[in-house]
Amino acid sequence: MNTFRRTVLAGLTAATALIASQAMAADITLKLHQFLPQQANVPRLVLDEWIKRIEAGTNGRVKIEHYPSMQLGGKPPQLMDQVQDGIVDLAWTVNGFTPGRFPRSEVFELPFLMTNAEATSRAYWELFEKEMKDTDYRNVHLIGAWVHGPGMLHTNKPVRTMEDMTGMKFRIPSRMAGFLLENLGAVPIGMPVTAIPEALSKGVIDGAVIPWEVTTALKVPELVGNHTEFAEGYAFYTLTFTLAMNKDRYESLPEDIKAVFDANSGIEFSAFAGSQQASADGPARQKAVDAGNTVITISADDSEKWKAFAQPVYDRWVKDVTAKGIDGAALLAEAKALIQKHTDGK
Repeated sequence: MNTFRRTVLAGLTAATALIASQAMAADITLKLHQFLPQQANVPRLVLDEWIKRIEAGTNGRVKIEHYPSMQLGGKPPQLMDQVQDGIVDLAWTVNGFTPGRFPRSEVFELPFLMTNAEATSRAYWELFEKEMKDTDYRNVHLIGAWVHGPGMLHTNKPVRTMEDMTGMKFRIPSRMAGFLLENLGAVPIGMPVTAIPEALSKGVIDGAVIPWEVTTALKVPELVGNHTEFAEGYAFYTLTFTLAMNKDRYESLPEDIKAVFDANSGIEFSAFAGSQQASADGPARQKAVDAGNTVITISADDSEKWKAFAQPVYDRWVKDVTAKGIDGAALLAEAKALIQKHTDGK
């Protein structure tokens, strides 16, 4: 009897250990790394919401640890390398952190090209699937690709005309914005978005080109008294973002888990992310108004003049990417057509 009991107990112990090991094997923990503080809009409104969807959709079998403010080390331009090399599983990043690395996505950063964040994000994902999946982003698995709302000017003196820009020093978010500022006679200065407050307070820059939504987290309305926006449908610039996953890590997921990731990736998630980011523009703008700051809105006619002045930036970009073996003119035409299609709701 003792021998029988010992045999049964041993079998139960082995079975329990097997079940426990299988349960542990089903628990998947992924690390998501990004550069903004947790309280900023994208972490709160986009990334955390996406994490909730994944964790709920997998019934808790997947846990995603969110590391803001580069807590896992490195600098923002290294985020894509970190996810590509498997140092982290997921990373949210700005493509412009590594100028020239993603030449095809730059088409959506051309000045005065975007109409609104949702339509342009849909266009971006559609063009990604056709032109970028096996080229610019071949080394990672993309979850989403989107743009923020209209970029605009936040300055220490009023900017009402193009001539007012002459000699002003601006923090630039992308090569395209830098090209336009140069053409306007301004001085573009590259720095991380998180460095804007100190640069403004010390007079290193006279202004920044960023969307409304990020001004609150950076306390920009407390550091400058003027904001220049453009007519509806006109944007001084926009940035392209990607939420990328390590390719091998994605491929290693069980099929049912992978299906949850797929359901929360792609054009609809990209549109959601872009619209969420843009939705924060209004409240941020109101805070600047409430603070007594001057908000200058360029009329539609004058916005069209600014847009026409940006044409040399388009020509320069087409020439740059054509030199890399990309048909820049065709890519630009396709991006414009897709933006218009999604803006019109077709």
